[in-house]
Amino acid sequence: MQTDKLLNIVQTVLDERKGQYITTIDVRGKTSFTDYMVVATGTSDRHIQSLCEYVSEKVQESGLKPLGIEGGQGSDWVLLDLGDVIVHVMTAQAREFYQLEKLWSVDHAKEVG
Repeated sequence: MQTDKLLNIVQTVLDERKGQYITTIDVRGKTSFTDYMVVATGTSDRHIQSLCEYVSEKVQESGLKPLGIEGGQGSDWVLLDLGDVIVHVMTAQAREFYQLEKLWSVDHAKEVG
């Protein structure tokens, strides 16, 4: 599946299922393990879990098997690895604490020489 199509599925499902503050971070050139990270806020641990389950089901319907999922019932952060897109769904408190958008917005340090 093309990355743009996968990204669109993820964003659409999160929006339809009431994910909040959905942010897409382009990390191409910053890391080799993925192209995009999508970060969203859920309203409870159950909402977080169900958002990732819905995304997983929808991408499987399109023929892509998720590589893995971390976190579960009772977690304040669930990560869904879809290869070219990694989905992070968190509580508002966890999102504020970890600040993934800020972490991944830092540009490469320039070499001093």
